[in-house]
Amino acid sequence: MQFTLPPPGIEVILLTLVVAAAIYDVRYRRIPNWLTVSGVLAGIAMNTFLAWPSPQRWSGCFFALKGMGLGFGLYLLLYTIRAMGAGDVKLMAAVGAMTGWENWFGIFLTTAVLGGIMALVLSIARRRLGKTFWNIGFILTEMKQGRPAYVQREELDVRSPKSVGLPHGAVIAISTLFFLAASMYFAR
Repeated sequence: MQFTLPPPGIEVILLTLVVAAAIYDVRYRRIPNWLTVSGVLAGIAMNTFLAWPSPQRWSGCFFALKGMGLGFGLYLLLYTIRAMGAGDVKLMAAVGAMTGWENWFGIFLTTAVLGGIMALVLSIARRRLGKTFWNIGFILTEMKQGRPAYVQREELDVRSPKSVGLPHGAVIAISTLFFLAASMYFAR
């Protein structure tokens, strides 16, 4: 994993995107398409524009497309097992388009760790820690059998009103901020 800062223009757009997505996700439990699509387009356009003076003019576009593809593809897998919402998939595609695949992977790992910690705190606060660990065991058992866990237990479907979940857009925003702060620290 590498800790590199995106160029300042992209950094500002990235921060605006993830903070706006977090606010929407916390307030409405969804991330609007206009926000994520404009993030993808801005990432591709900015990376293409920044690489344009170089002899390999399309390198910035390919850089953005690789990041977008990895973000979209990996989160699409999580969406198919109903572990993520569609807005989270598109938000991570936009983050990938802005940061490229290497930095996206760092943000993904940070999101996984911080999301796990936040989920643990939420489980403790709601006095559901035992139930949460039981659900994790059930999910792993069902995955081993090749069955989706949400079929037998509705609360394990992220789309169900019975599920107890974090607004993942907020987790992505916090993780992106954390990753950028770590990048600034290690860039010295």
